[in-house]
Amino acid sequence: MKLGRLNHVGVATPDVEAAARVYADLYGATDATEPKDFPHLGVRVVFVTVPNMQIELIEPLGADSAIRKFLDKNPKGGQHHMCFEVPDIIAARDAMRARGATVLGTGEPYIGAHGVPVIFVHPKDTGGVLIELMQDPALYQGAGGHP
Repeated sequence: MKLGRLNHVGVATPDVEAAARVYADLYGATDATEPKDFPHLGVRVVFVTVPNMQIELIEPLGADSAIRKFLDKNPKGGQHHMCFEVPDIIAARDAMRARGATVLGTGEPYIGAHGVPVIFVHPKDTGGVLIELMQDPALYQGAGGHP
């Protein structure tokens, strides 16, 4: 298994709309989605599109959100994770396990904010960086009319 393209960098923030304005005002990154709540993930998300990837701004929904826990340690927010596309999420998960990495949660892929299956690899295995692997959206044949 090899990593595909960098899809996005996740940035935790207490307010996705305020953070989107900062990216627009400071960096001219004005191509942003409307905020969308993902209650099953415990987050509210805005995607800011830049020429070679997206920035995923992530705000917690509720006290139990993993992003809330991140913000408790980093009140102003900050980089939460990097996400790479993979052609086959199950093969990627199995490769991570075979290589000794810890796949977080149950280890079963689940549908992320892009509408495709994802897994996360523990930061202790990647130099302190939380890595999200996502099924390449162009190759995903899932529910909801995705390609």
